[in-house]
Amino acid sequence: MFGAMIVVRSLVLFMLAALAEIGGAWLVWQGWREHRGLWWIAAGVIALGAYGFVATLQPDANFGRILAAYGGVFVAGSLAWGVVVDGFRPDRWDLFGAGICLAGVAVIMYAPRTAH
Repeated sequence: MFGAMIVVRSLVLFMLAALAEIGGAWLVWQGWREHRGLWWIAAGVIALGAYGFVATLQPDANFGRILAAYGGVFVAGSLAWGVVVDGFRPDRWDLFGAGICLAGVAVIMYAPRTAH
């Protein structure tokens, strides 16, 4: 049971990290490319900084593992953000690729390991 709670916590942290990073990048994009102004850019920079802190809360102590796994979450989360916020319609190959990335996340983060 305790192991399942660690996985749930990790998944929630990955979702929060994705929200902060993708949302922050989107805010910067809106501020600069869509000419919404410096306040949008500033909010984006703050959100991107928050992403960095959220990653430190992951239960695994290995920076490389966390960031590698987060890459897969970022891919899937970016597609989801595009659907929800920008009306993007991913095709089956986008979805298939995101699924592969999320399978990679599961292997990297949650595969059973032996202690060294």
